[in-house]
Amino acid sequence: MAKARPDKKPAESPARRILPTELQVGDRLTDQSGEWQVIGRPYTTGAGKTAHVRVQRVDQPDATAMHSWNANERIEVRRGLPAEKSSQ
Repeated sequence: MAKARPDKKPAESPARRILPTELQVGDRLTDQSGEWQVIGRPYTTGAGKTAHVRVQRVDQPDATAMHSWNANERIEVRRGLPAEKSSQ
């Protein structure tokens, strides 16, 4: 007798660890204050040693901020599915 297949859950993008300069518009990251979505391209200052990116809160689109990291520090982000990006 064949085993029953478990129901598939909706595809959720796995978390990745990337450099801040590799962030893309639409990436999501989480910190102690909540979940943020990248709304601008990253840029560096200080001879390329510090990376900055403009983000907005997922639950409050009016709340925007600038996040900064050391350019060689890896951060954990979730990328949207290709189908989500093509519909924008």
